[in-house]
Amino acid sequence: MIAYLKGEVAAIYEEQIVLEVSGIGYNILMPSSALELIQGIGNEVKVYTHLNVREDAMQLYGFLTKDDLDFFRLLLGVNGVGPKAALSILSTISPDDLRFAVLSGDAKTIGKAQGIGAKTAQRIIIDLKDKVDLEDAFEKKLSHTGAGKEENSAQDRLVSDAVEALTALGYSAADSLRAVKKARGEGGEEEDIEALLKRSLKYISVK
Repeated sequence: MIAYLKGEVAAIYEEQIVLEVSGIGYNILMPSSALELIQGIGNEVKVYTHLNVREDAMQLYGFLTKDDLDFFRLLLGVNGVGPKAALSILSTISPDDLRFAVLSGDAKTIGKAQGIGAKTAQRIIIDLKDKVDLEDAFEKKLSHTGAGKEENSAQDRLVSDAVEALTALGYSAADSLRAVKKARGEGGEEEDIEALLKRSLKYISVK
């Protein structure tokens, strides 16, 4: 119904802002990670919104990027995950990290969000694993790496290349990503693709 709102921040609270647009103040619930990025009252921001309609209320949920909004809606499609839980997850974990957590079956990372138990975290992984693409996850991660972070970008590309090589060998995307993450944990920041693949194969063969 409302794709986005662009206006002046009139107030900032613990879980929401009031955004003034053409003389109307909109209460918008937002992840704490997004609230931290808002520069302060009086600044103009563009907020991508989701309207949640209940019997007793209509609530606007807002995000600073379209990617955050899209993942919020993906989470709402998971059985047992409502707007409050989805907001809690995105307050704790970025969409980039969520994609990799889903792909690698990392329920522990998802479970760090307040109010998200082990069963809900596993359900999120099961429901979203076919909706999250490995190549797309790496592309989004790299695109979100800002200027001055060339080293991080290079490391992300190294991991991406290693995962792609393992999937080309017939291993699943989830197993490949999980193995590469474990291999990166024991290696140094500076290494070549061959060394990373050798260690990754050791982990991917262990069940």
